[in-house]
Amino acid sequence: MMRRSQLFVPGNDQKKLEKAAKLEADSIIIDLEDAVPEHEKVLARTVASEALKQLDWNGKEVCVRINPLTNKAGYLDVFELGSLERLDTVVVPKAESAGIIENLYKTTGKTCILLIETAKGFLELEELVRADGVAAVAYGPADFALSVGGEVDEYSTNIYVKTKLVITSKAYGLDALDKVFFKLEDHEGFRRESLEAKKLGYTGKQLIHPTQIPIANAVFSPTQEEIKQAKLIVQSYEQAAKQGVGAVRVDNNLVDAVHYRLAKKLLDSVDKRQ
Repeated sequence: MMRRSQLFVPGNDQKKLEKAAKLEADSIIIDLEDAVPEHEKVLARTVASEALKQLDWNGKEVCVRINPLTNKAGYLDVFELGSLERLDTVVVPKAESAGIIENLYKTTGKTCILLIETAKGFLELEELVRADGVAAVAYGPADFALSVGGEVDEYSTNIYVKTKLVITSKAYGLDALDKVFFKLEDHEGFRRESLEAKKLGYTGKQLIHPTQIPIANAVFSPTQEEIKQAKLIVQSYEQAAKQGVGAVRVDNNLVDAVHYRLAKKLLDSVDKRQ
């Protein structure tokens, strides 16, 4: 499952959902939480249900971000949508309890993407990622800043939080998805932040506008130069290994077993996309 680009779409907007089904995003999140005003929660469930049943999603991962499971709306979301066949994944806001996540997975059979948005959720991060049914982890800096009484800008770029999230996720074989970027016209800023996330090990980015999709897909896909270099490393290392040599010079850089494994992993990811 590729999650280079994961687009949030308001669950109460049928036209936007119809448009989203035709976009090139790898994953769509039908949002029943923050994008929907309180008085339209019931309508959003109905619209989302019909969209899941009727639209052709063209092989995309289709997710629903439910309301928090600390209130009635979250449980109604699960009750009304959790059994729908075309729903792939439940996005859980303000995740804090591994037990609740495991119960959700057992009840619906749907994998979960966790949003770490509170101080408690951050402290419980390792327990959360170890819960049965978790597929990926993402991070909401606005709610997190609210939780700790800090500023959104500071937590949007906090390297400790971002690094711990990706390391903990990858330790258990999960995707780590970078946060949304709210400056819709700043495409270069979005690209720069995406590249920074990729360097940390994030596998994709959550999005709030369709114009961000091609940038995310490009950034989180290997470039032709990266593929070429990886092939050279694999070829050079394997030739050297046949001669009993464990390290070899490639383009004036020392390449050993770990570089070989990284190159193989990159090429394997390319093969999976073809």
